[in-house]
Amino acid sequence: MTQRETKARLLAAYDQQLRTDAETPSALEVTKHGPLRLATFLGGRGFITYRDLGDADEQSVRRLVEEAVGYFQAKPEITKVEWKTRGHDRAPGLHEALLHNGFTPDPPESIMIGEAQALSVDVPLPDGVTLRQVTDEADVRAMSAMQDEVFGEPVSDEMADALLRRLSLDDSMELWVAEADGHIVSAGRLEPVPGTDFAGIWGGATREEWRGRGIYRALTARRAQSALAKGKTLIHSDSTEFSRPILERSGLLKVSTTTPYRWARG
Repeated sequence: MTQRETKARLLAAYDQQLRTDAETPSALEVTKHGPLRLATFLGGRGFITYRDLGDADEQSVRRLVEEAVGYFQAKPEITKVEWKTRGHDRAPGLHEALLHNGFTPDPPESIMIGEAQALSVDVPLPDGVTLRQVTDEADVRAMSAMQDEVFGEPVSDEMADALLRRLSLDDSMELWVAEADGHIVSAGRLEPVPGTDFAGIWGGATREEWRGRGIYRALTARRAQSALAKGKTLIHSDSTEFSRPILERSGLLKVSTTTPYRWARG
């Protein structure tokens, strides 16, 4: 099979298996509106996704965007909304409609998919660095704070609270960290997707002074091994341009792009 054929196969599996309820496992509520799935999360977050927009024309797309914004505007607890677009979708006029309704695009990310077995390799760690899975509240909050700092965001309880809630629900999510001298230097989570061949790897972050030493690759390999143990054969992730080359070296392929568009209540 050529690489183009492999990418097409992986992208088809992504569309069929992941663009369903599997995409929002921790949502408090999901409402269907035409092809859209409107999800509400803890912390006043709204999220909009879909498998495809069918044969919608520009007028229909514009109406869907307006109606989705209206839905969340009518929920006073919602303060911000993400509309998740994919580069391979047919969506005439969507970019313009989102901008017109107050959304702002983030930089595009790469949709990366690969065989879990290919990622399950032995990666040597630097001396003094160890990997472990964390579940205790103090560890989860330390991991979340480190990720906030690496991503250049103010340290907040929002993500830690959401992760702790998911751990309490036992939805099979796993949190993994790399530590040195008792401090977390890299972290990421594994999200096996029920009823599919997939597990997602998310939230990958490594402190700048620890980059380039194979720690994130080792963390990726360890999560792939855990995914295989749970019967998952495919790994997927949305990656920035910083992490994409690392994932490519680990064996994942870029099959498309995704661009989050964000709306905030004025």
